[in-house]
Amino acid sequence: MANLQVKEGMEQQFEIDFETAGQYISSIEGYKGHTLQKCIEHKNKYLLLVNWDSVEAHEIGFRKSEAYLKWKALLHHYYEPFPEVEHYSTVLENSF
Repeated sequence: MANLQVKEGMEQQFEIDFETAGQYISSIEGYKGHTLQKCIEHKNKYLLLVNWDSVEAHEIGFRKSEAYLKWKALLHHYYEPFPEVEHYSTVLENSF
């Protein structure tokens, strides 16, 4: 999970580039899917949820890959401040 705060006025281009960047993260073994949500109250805030098989798939498989360097080059200049990433496990899931 990462709370992303995009520099104001860059939201539209960020969303375009984020869609492109999806090819890099989705190419990694252990990747299970992701969701990018936009905050309703603050147009430059987003929530990124990525599902991985394991923390290692993210921390080693993705972050130490060539794909991550492409992801980083495409997206990291949009963030201020730089997001903190945390890992969570599901305790309860309810869907209908």
